[in-house]
Amino acid sequence: MGDKTTANETLSREETADRLQALASELRGDGPANVTVGNKVVTLTPSESPEYEITVEERSPMLGRRREEVTIELEWGVETDS
Repeated sequence: MGDKTTANETLSREETADRLQALASELRGDGPANVTVGNKVVTLTPSESPEYEITVEERSPMLGRRREEVTIELEWGVETDS
Protein backbone atom coordinates (compact mmCIF):
# COMPACT_ATOMS: atom_id res chain seq x y z
CA MET A 1 0.00 0.00 0.00
CA GLY A 2 1.34 3.43 -0.91
CA ASP A 3 1.49 6.70 0.96
CA LYS A 4 -0.86 9.53 0.06
CA THR A 5 -0.31 13.15 1.05
CA THR A 6 -3.03 15.71 0.36
CA ALA A 7 -3.67 19.36 1.15
CA ASN A 8 -6.68 21.55 0.49
CA GLU A 9 -6.38 25.33 0.66
CA THR A 10 -8.12 28.42 -0.65
CA LEU A 11 -5.54 30.60 -2.41
CA SER A 12 -5.58 33.76 -4.47
CA ARG A 13 -5.21 33.38 -8.23
CA GLU A 14 -1.65 34.72 -7.90
CA GLU A 15 -0.74 32.17 -5.19
CA THR A 16 -2.31 29.38 -7.25
CA ALA A 17 -0.23 30.36 -10.29
CA ASP A 18 2.90 30.50 -8.11
CA ARG A 19 2.28 26.94 -6.88
CA LEU A 20 1.75 25.66 -10.41
CA GLN A 21 4.92 27.43 -11.62
CA ALA A 22 6.92 25.93 -8.74
CA LEU A 23 5.70 22.45 -9.70
CA ALA A 24 6.51 23.07 -13.37
CA SER A 25 9.99 24.27 -12.43
CA GLU A 26 10.64 21.08 -10.46
CA LEU A 27 9.44 18.95 -13.37
CA ARG A 28 11.74 20.80 -15.81
CA GLY A 29 14.84 19.96 -13.81
CA ASP A 30 16.83 16.75 -13.98
CA GLY A 31 16.59 14.24 -11.18
CA PRO A 32 14.19 14.31 -8.25
CA ALA A 33 11.39 16.85 -7.96
CA ASN A 34 10.51 18.36 -4.57
CA VAL A 35 6.77 19.01 -4.34
CA THR A 36 5.25 20.98 -1.47
CA VAL A 37 1.97 19.53 -0.21
CA GLY A 38 0.62 21.62 2.63
CA ASN A 39 3.41 21.84 5.20
CA LYS A 40 5.26 18.79 3.86
CA VAL A 41 7.81 18.44 1.04
CA VAL A 42 7.57 15.19 -0.94
CA THR A 43 10.50 14.14 -3.15
CA LEU A 44 9.41 12.45 -6.38
CA THR A 45 11.38 10.84 -9.20
CA PRO A 46 9.50 11.73 -12.40
CA SER A 47 10.28 9.81 -15.57
CA GLU A 48 11.23 11.47 -18.84
CA SER A 49 7.72 10.87 -20.25
CA PRO A 50 5.00 11.26 -17.61
CA GLU A 51 1.38 10.64 -18.53
CA TYR A 52 -0.58 13.92 -18.46
CA GLU A 53 -4.33 14.26 -18.12
CA ILE A 54 -6.41 17.42 -17.70
CA THR A 55 -10.14 17.49 -17.06
CA VAL A 56 -12.38 20.57 -16.96
CA GLU A 57 -15.81 20.24 -15.39
CA GLU A 58 -18.50 22.91 -15.54
CA ARG A 59 -21.51 22.38 -13.29
CA SER A 60 -24.78 24.26 -13.16
CA PRO A 61 -26.53 23.13 -9.97
CA MET A 62 -30.24 23.43 -9.39
CA LEU A 63 -29.56 25.58 -6.31
CA GLY A 64 -26.56 27.74 -5.54
CA ARG A 65 -24.04 29.06 -7.98
CA ARG A 66 -22.28 27.65 -10.99
CA ARG A 67 -19.02 25.78 -10.27
CA GLU A 68 -15.97 25.03 -12.40
CA GLU A 69 -13.22 22.55 -11.65
CA VAL A 70 -9.88 21.77 -13.28
CA THR A 71 -8.13 18.52 -12.41
CA ILE A 72 -4.58 17.89 -13.58
CA GLU A 73 -3.13 14.42 -13.17
CA LEU A 74 0.47 13.40 -13.77
CA GLU A 75 1.55 9.78 -13.53
CA TRP A 76 4.73 7.83 -14.22
CA GLY A 77 6.42 4.59 -13.35
CA VAL A 78 9.33 4.70 -10.92
CA GLU A 79 12.42 2.67 -11.65
CA THR A 80 13.74 0.87 -8.60
CA ASP A 81 17.30 -0.13 -7.91
CA SER A 82 17.40 -3.92 -7.95
